[in-house]
Amino acid sequence: MLLPGDIVTQSIDALKAHKMRAALTTLGLMMGVTTLITVMTLVEGANSYVEDKIANLGTNVFQIAKTPFATTDFNMILKALKYKRIDYGDLEYLAENCRLCAAVGGSATTTMRSRRGDKEVMDVNIIGQTSNMADIDTRTIELGRFFTPTEESRSATVCLIGENLRKEFFEGTNPIGKSIRFGNADYSIVGVYQPIGAVLGQNQDNFAVIPMSNYLRLRGSTTSLTLNIRAVAAGQFDAAMDEARALMRARRHIFPGRDEDFFIGTKESYISLWQSISGAFFAVFVMVSAISGVVGGIVIMNVMLVSVTERTKEIGIRRAVGATQADIRRQFLTESVMQCLVGGVFGIAAGFFFALLLRQFTSFPAVVQTWVAILGLTLSSTIGLFFGIYPAVRASRLDPVEALRAE
Repeated sequence: MLLPGDIVTQSIDALKAHKMRAALTTLGLMMGVTTLITVMTLVEGANSYVEDKIANLGTNVFQIAKTPFATTDFNMILKALKYKRIDYGDLEYLAENCRLCAAVGGSATTTMRSRRGDKEVMDVNIIGQTSNMADIDTRTIELGRFFTPTEESRSATVCLIGENLRKEFFEGTNPIGKSIRFGNADYSIVGVYQPIGAVLGQNQDNFAVIPMSNYLRLRGSTTSLTLNIRAVAAGQFDAAMDEARALMRARRHIFPGRDEDFFIGTKESYISLWQSISGAFFAVFVMVSAISGVVGGIVIMNVMLVSVTERTKEIGIRRAVGATQADIRRQFLTESVMQCLVGGVFGIAAGFFFALLLRQFTSFPAVVQTWVAILGLTLSSTIGLFFGIYPAVRASRLDPVEALRAE
């Protein structure tokens, strides 16, 4: 019986004797692993982005609105559009009566164009907020400040802008104190938000925040608000949601057993929807990657079978000088696994490289994680082991006498 070190040495020597064949075999598996690693790195990056940015809620903040926050049921959305709107009265009622609610703020969003001089930016998200949203919203103000309660009550035409508007209108200058036009009014800029970034081609920095009083003047008082509620403590988050739900049901005269005409959203509800959507894409990409891996494994098996045929005499000589069937099996399995491991290592490196390249030059996020690399190595070694079994068994079962007669 040969020692493991001897088997590894002999396997390396056998691979060196056929460098081109070994390289092409390794390349086939490398492509499959590269695809898998790239996809998984991008999916993990997207998941992290959603958790950090899209939900945009703190750990103890929830929202109430008349339409669902996270759903793929179009009929539910159509039904919700007929519900009674949520207004300032609801906001004030919760602020006064919800004991476990530390702050109750309001927000609403519409799309408008923005202008400054002869420059214009289309499809700007105009967000109306109450002044106490400064304590609820998790977006970070990089320059300036948030508007005050006095400015909101007096309908002062002030605003905070996102990074996209700063770049478009004020590149290289400080925008604080300068004006920008939304609709028919000029707004003085009092703050600039820290850049958020983009995901899947959607720019998250193309927005401006204005006082709710100004927003309602732009869009009309029939606008339905989204209530943003911060619980008094993270440990009382669920209790605060239950209390707010009970108060809203009472205010809107919803009797026990009847469906609510409002929806409650949390960070987890956004993430859950995203994971259900991304999970389907992930499954498809993993299937494609698995097919590539299987194809690479079949290539390895075919090459190993060719190798068995070419090395029939070598196998006969080794058996004649004392090598057992187990020794032959281990050597061929080792050769197969070594090729796959090398392909896996290069595939992991290439996968991370392409993923980071996409993150650098496109809006796709990417997160490099250790477990993804471990999964790639595990996959490649499993493929090498599985598809190397048949050639190894066939080599070990060659009759020594017949093998020695082979040319």
